Amino acid sequence: MRLSEYELCSSSDGSFTLYSKHYGECYHSLKDGALKEALAKHVTPAFELVQKPHVRILDICFGLGFNTLATLYHIQADSRIERVEIFTPELDQLLLKGLLDFPYPRELEPFRPILHELIHQGRYEDDRVRIELYIGDAREYVHHLEAIDIVYQDPFSPKKNPILWTVEYFEDLYRAMSGDGVLTTYSVATPVRLGLDEAGFLLYEMPAREVRPGTIAAKGPLPLKPIDMEAKRRRTSAKALRDDAVVDPTYNLRHSDGQT
Repeated sequence: MRLSEYELCSSSDGSFTLYSKHYGECYHSLKDGALKEALAKHVTPAFELVQKPHVRILDICFGLGFNTLATLYHIQADSRIERVEIFTPELDQLLLKGLLDFPYPRELEPFRPILHELIHQGRYEDDRVRIELYIGDAREYVHHLEAIDIVYQDPFSPKKNPILWTVEYFEDLYRAMSGDGVLTTYSVATPVRLGLDEAGFLLYEMPAREVRPGTIAAKGPLPLKPIDMEAKRRRTSAKALRDDAVVDPTYNLRHSDGQT
């Protein structure tokens, strides 16, 4: 791992995460805990709302792999789920190589062989699970996907990585999702919610789970408390992010040595 570009950090639930000097942020909330955040803000609420025997998931972005590995941890105890397909882009190849010796929590350790195969082969498949790890631009990758049931919208924050929080990006996600698809995100920022709304999503408050609140977006109605976006628009001067008004912070990553 490129120690000069990352710092190992301990989070509140005892699991570790990394601080990225390139983005100036940690990959997970230190207050919520890396594992707890993956489960409580993404995996658990998503699977409570999407109850299908065959589930297709888009994990934006792979990062340290917590959301993907936490999904495997979750489905161990749910016999109703017959098959899961996970599609996950990641730009930073050198980060991925460093994950081979990352100190994962004990709950995720059993899946380390799967992680190794993903990093070396870019894919993993068995009778119940199929995972595709795409090395490259997430915006481009989304264009090739369809019938996605769950989106874990979990890139760096809109302030640090705005290109993955724009209306145009959310419109691409909307087109890639199934009719009853659900998106989970940690963000409660008004520009993010406005962007999701403008892209056609219905927005809901995330149920409280001993972590800070997030947002759930869906293409159809859900049995959750809706967010009144009409009232929000009347009360705020904030605007949704647009492609033509943001800078892509991944440019240097995509054009540096060893990157795609």
